Amino acid sequence: MTSASLSLSRDDRPILIAALFILVILVAGTVYTFARFGSAPLLSPTYLLQQLQIGAFLGIVAAGMMVVILIAQIDLSVPWTLAAAAMMATSIGGPLAIPVGLGIGLLVGLVNGIGVAYLRVPSMIFTLGVNAVMRGLMVAHTGGYAPQTAATDLMRSLAADRTLGIPNALFVWAVVSVLVAVMLQRTALGRYIYAIGNKEAAAYLAGVDTRRVTVICFVICGVAAALAGVLLAGYSTKAYQGMGDAYLLPSIAAVVIGGTNILGGRGRYLGTLIGVVLIVLLNSVLSIMDMPEAGRQVIYGLVIIFMLLVYGRGERVTS
Repeated sequence: MTSASLSLSRDDRPILIAALFILVILVAGTVYTFARFGSAPLLSPTYLLQQLQIGAFLGIVAAGMMVVILIAQIDLSVPWTLAAAAMMATSIGGPLAIPVGLGIGLLVGLVNGIGVAYLRVPSMIFTLGVNAVMRGLMVAHTGGYAPQTAATDLMRSLAADRTLGIPNALFVWAVVSVLVAVMLQRTALGRYIYAIGNKEAAAYLAGVDTRRVTVICFVICGVAAALAGVLLAGYSTKAYQGMGDAYLLPSIAAVVIGGTNILGGRGRYLGTLIGVVLIVLLNSVLSIMDMPEAGRQVIYGLVIIFMLLVYGRGERVTS
């Protein structure tokens, strides 16, 4: 009973801390904007919905990233998986646009999974290489120029339109969230994911097909990145070079901030949701403060490093 209570407290603590940081960001941002502009847009429901609409793309990427991180792996091919899915979806157009875009993500995830699970190449190296390959293929596809194709009506509707005043992108994010949360908490696959993250060798000896589960996790991450790319193209009405670059570090940061152990085996999806909201609001405040993109990337990196240090210290203390 005591052990379970301690475990629950350990898992909930990062979520509570992240929620408190959200309140701090809202208060600090409100004070700053009121002092500078004489108004407080951060507290406006319209403004918050707009920020969450933009954050839905990051949330979908983070959902896939969390699944991979839970098995103690990483996917650095997300930026150009996202961009390639968007570019190919807008190039194909018509009713096949979204299936083709998602198919790109599935294919990249499958390649990543096979490379990591069967070829035993470290995920950081393999997925970084795949990211470079995807970038080269897309540059060859476009000739190095910005694509001249446009998003389909369905892509624009899913990303930019509203239903009952709520952005459709939030509904898509909600569906993805429910699917991931149910998978992690209510299915055998979810139990296998946590088991592999805690100790892959032990999971294998217990009868878990660790290779197949690893491939599935990378496929989920690839499809999530592709879905975000399709939606982002719909929101922007077109695809463009490097559109996924801004989503790699924030997605990892959101997962880690939410309490998922970067070393795998521990984490709750609720924490990732809160981490995404924190990143979105932080990004919004930094934009209001005219913080350049380079500065934001530095902040995301420092957050990841800090949480890594915290987790490392926690593991040593436990040992």
